[in-house]
Amino acid sequence: MSNLFEPISMGNFHLKNRIVLAPMTRGRAGSKREPNDVMAQYYFQRASAGLLITEATVVSEQGIGWMDSPGIYTDEMVNGWQIVTKKVNPTGTPFFLQLWHCGRASHSDFHNGDLPVSASAVKLNGDGIHTPLGKKSYETPHALTKDEIKAIIDDYRRAALNAKNAGFSGVEVHGANGYLINQFLDSKTNLRDDSYGGSLENKFRFFKEVLAAVLEVWSPDQVGVRISPNGIFNDMGSADFRETYLYVAGELNKLNLGYLHIMDGLAFGFHEKGTPMTLAEFRAVYKGIIMGNCGYTKEIAEQRIEQGHADLAAFGRPFITNPDLPERLKNNWPLAPCEDMSLWYTPGPQGYTDYEPFKP
Repeated sequence: MSNLFEPISMGNFHLKNRIVLAPMTRGRAGSKREPNDVMAQYYFQRASAGLLITEATVVSEQGIGWMDSPGIYTDEMVNGWQIVTKKVNPTGTPFFLQLWHCGRASHSDFHNGDLPVSASAVKLNGDGIHTPLGKKSYETPHALTKDEIKAIIDDYRRAALNAKNAGFSGVEVHGANGYLINQFLDSKTNLRDDSYGGSLENKFRFFKEVLAAVLEVWSPDQVGVRISPNGIFNDMGSADFRETYLYVAGELNKLNLGYLHIMDGLAFGFHEKGTPMTLAEFRAVYKGIIMGNCGYTKEIAEQRIEQGHADLAAFGRPFITNPDLPERLKNNWPLAPCEDMSLWYTPGPQGYTDYEPFKP
């Protein structure tokens, strides 16, 4: 049997297989950002995974940077997520909520005219962002003050508590893909000369303080972290990426977290600044559970686990069009193609919950 289908313990959790639903923004929460019945059906359909991770979910209004993505900062949002967890939790599959703040990857249209925020006033160079008022160019963000940083950490703490009240099994802190935490980690976007910039210790401080706040609410095995050491998405990528992320992994290793979720540079794309980092490099400094992710096929995922470089394998796009992905992989059934993205971010069930399981 494929090693993807070996069970594994993750703290107090017992996962029935090594396959994880990767977090993927799908834009079905509407303008009020409140989860709903169609979202409950989407996650329920994919509960044959060993672990489910929600789409990125903003911790505050300030954290918004995507149309119709869900939030976790109002009572109504908590109530909406309860609809989802009440449908999913009886399956027995652990269900984690991903905590998100977009930082500079946003626009003032989302914030009543206020600029997006970041570690430093470094503009994102890209082809623009879709806002409530149409597609716009990125803006130079406001560099956060220390008091503003403390307020954001409080937002993460409240979001973590809201996630618990919503019925989740745990949370994943999104430190990847060019969003706010990533903006503090990378020297390209962090030009600060205070206690949140300069040295590796200082650039990691914001991430560390966010995790400390989250760990006031959840036990360590109920908290995961996602990083993208090779990432250039959202105009990221620093020359000192290897030094930075080996330091980050070493510090995270001290926290006994549920898992470290790493975007795997050898699987899909890689860093433009040098040879991509591998999971093997992280295994040398991180002794807990490693989840690999990024363009995995069944064969790549099996290889990572067989090599001992990863314990879990997260799948993204194939899980969109194959709600029964674990069954298809286990039985070597053909996968439905996932190249047509035209309905992936549109409202309603089409292109979301209307993909059929395989019928042998």
